[in-house]
Amino acid sequence: MRRMQVLAVVAGLGLAAMTVAAAQQPAPAGPNVAQIEKVKDNLFMITGGGGNTLAYLTANGVVLVDTKLANWGQAILDKVRTVSDKPITHIINTHTHGDHVGSNEFFAASVEIVAQANTSANMAKMKNFATPETKHGMPDRTFTDRLTVLGGKDAIDLYYFGAGHTNGDALVVFRELRTMHAGDIFPRKGTPLLDMNNGGSGVRIGDSLAKAAAGIKNVDTVIPGHSTVMTWADFVEYGEFNRAFLAATQAAIKAGKTADQALADLKLPEKFAQYQMAGAKDNVPKIYAELGK
Repeated sequence: MRRMQVLAVVAGLGLAAMTVAAAQQPAPAGPNVAQIEKVKDNLFMITGGGGNTLAYLTANGVVLVDTKLANWGQAILDKVRTVSDKPITHIINTHTHGDHVGSNEFFAASVEIVAQANTSANMAKMKNFATPETKHGMPDRTFTDRLTVLGGKDAIDLYYFGAGHTNGDALVVFRELRTMHAGDIFPRKGTPLLDMNNGGSGVRIGDSLAKAAAGIKNVDTVIPGHSTVMTWADFVEYGEFNRAFLAATQAAIKAGKTADQALADLKLPEKFAQYQMAGAKDNVPKIYAELGK
């Protein structure tokens, strides 16, 4: 009897251990799941899987801004289908990076893709669109400084004011909704990623943002590339932040400091105290190199 009791205890402990071990194993990978939230009456932000995607419901279909990472097309479409059964008619890409153009190819070749001309050239260098099966994910239509897509109450104004995150950062304004998707020239409140391989510029980004702030009218709501919904004042302040960052770096250069010394001594106005500064260690040396120092 005692032997049976011992065996029962051992068996019970073994079962418990197996249960705990099973609970600690990672869950099987499932399908990509996005989230959707309403920004304005016919404008929705889809998050997850890279940069913020917007779905704009128009009279004749749905316009998407950015398509996240590769293999997120179905997740985007699933969320669109919760608010509209109309077809996807256009994709607007804010810039070339794979977390913003990665699922272009998922959508039908009949969907018109629009991007700034430099972005189109940058995308042409990507492996994403290098095969006959994926080349329809490249832009069909480009612009240099400004372009209006659609018309009337559905009008979308596209702007380009110069290099920043890349050399093709499009600002996408939904005219009637007073709302703008800024892409990654305004990703969040923090140091930007300066993609020098695709024409980004730590010297010019502040001026490009200032030109945008002066040149775009009647916007009150801004969708950053990777953050929550913000205001026009936040966008204007972000330009000030980048100009202050450049001024501090230039002052360090003038004082004869190395890039490492400039980074160690970096101090910006108190109004930017809440900004994320993780990218400073990359951006200070990039600005030094851009200025030939």
